[in-house]
Amino acid sequence: MATDYDAPRKSDDDSESIEALKERVPDKLSGAVDSEDADNPGFELAGADLSDMDLDVVVLPPQDDEFTCVNCFLVRHRSQMDHETKLGPVCRECSM
Repeated sequence: MATDYDAPRKSDDDSESIEALKERVPDKLSGAVDSEDADNPGFELAGADLSDMDLDVVVLPPQDDEFTCVNCFLVRHRSQMDHETKLGPVCRECSM
């Protein structure tokens, strides 16, 4: 049976007021602020304060047997190259 999704919905629950709905559903926009949200959980490192430390990262130059894919910009081994375009090499994963 076809359903007209544009038609207004009518049910017995339409008589419920907005105030009653607000009481039943918790207010998500209240003034309470969560210290952690689900998307960005906070991680504690056993009380260690690492804010003043510098990280040293060794960056290697491109090797002779490597290429950078022009689609995904990942550095890959030459054995993973599928074909060459006028812009540069394309890896096997991007050519699929």
